[in-house]
Amino acid sequence: MAKDHEEDLTLHDLIEGPTRDLTSARAAALAQTNARPTSDDHEVDGTSGDPQGSQLHDRPSEGAAGRRRVELDGLPASGALYRRALLGVVPGVGGRRGTDVPALELAVGGVAVDQAHLADYDRVCGFRLTDRLPATYLHVLGFPLSLRLMTGPGFPIPLTGVVHVANRITVRQPVEVGERVDFHTYAENLRPHERGRQLDVVLIGSIGGEEVWRGVSTYLGKERAAGGGPRRDRGDRPAPPDSSARWRVTPRVGTDYARVSGDHNPIHTSKLGARLFGFPRPIAHGMWSKARCLAALEPRLPEAYTVDVSFKLPVPLPSTVAFSASAAGAGWDFALHSARDGRPHLAGSVR
Repeated sequence: MAKDHEEDLTLHDLIEGPTRDLTSARAAALAQTNARPTSDDHEVDGTSGDPQGSQLHDRPSEGAAGRRRVELDGLPASGALYRRALLGVVPGVGGRRGTDVPALELAVGGVAVDQAHLADYDRVCGFRLTDRLPATYLHVLGFPLSLRLMTGPGFPIPLTGVVHVANRITVRQPVEVGERVDFHTYAENLRPHERGRQLDVVLIGSIGGEEVWRGVSTYLGKERAAGGGPRRDRGDRPAPPDSSARWRVTPRVGTDYARVSGDHNPIHTSKLGARLFGFPRPIAHGMWSKARCLAALEPRLPEAYTVDVSFKLPVPLPSTVAFSASAAGAGWDFALHSARDGRPHLAGSVR
């Protein structure tokens, strides 16, 4: 008998699955992309008989800022990468962490948009069903490439349990279904934080050699021996603004967004996984929260803009959140708070 869609995962499930990280339609499209003939018979995640992922079968070249640029034949399969990350936290299995970001840039060309997957993503996040890609969709489309970078040997912050603290997306021009996108990704700016260390993972999308989209995700790796860095203001919390909408966020939001995004971090999908990394219950993906807010502003967005968010307190699953937005010149300021006690979940701007 198949497991219920929202049943909690066991530890075995966390390590051995799930492997279907995308809808069946997009998985088929990725299979065609990854079926390109190459000189090496290698696994879809870029390794060949290498359980630690220490080798990349690639076409290396020199990237920007002295980084080694690696061209992959296709997008990696994120299910296998998450299993590697989960195994990496098991004592005696995980490798050593690097002391700095890798001088590495991963790239993949000609990534197609599957229309069925786009429609599924739009429904989960609240966007209208159109042929124009939401700003946050390209983050999802290129996420497996960034995931491959973050699960590579020596990456300074472990993926499992990492906290996404901020995200900035710049849309330089709209992208439509039918266009193929070239992606490249790299990490930079490793720095101390009062609760550990944080860094930025940059993902860039280009069409015809021209950059059309850029995302910068800031991730925090919690550490017992915190590395200093600026401390947050612990003063009184301001009263939340009046809300314009309230949304009920159910546990299914975590599993549905994991399915369409490929982000199967267990802190979002499993009670056990959340508890293993310090959360009493699963929490919503930060990028779902950002996408849901952007969907509420969708009719008011220009063709080119930057949307910047800081993720405050996690959105526990289930909960009810309050959305607010106010005009700021030609742009918008927006926020997401707990509808019960006003605790802040997200603060953002569109400029």
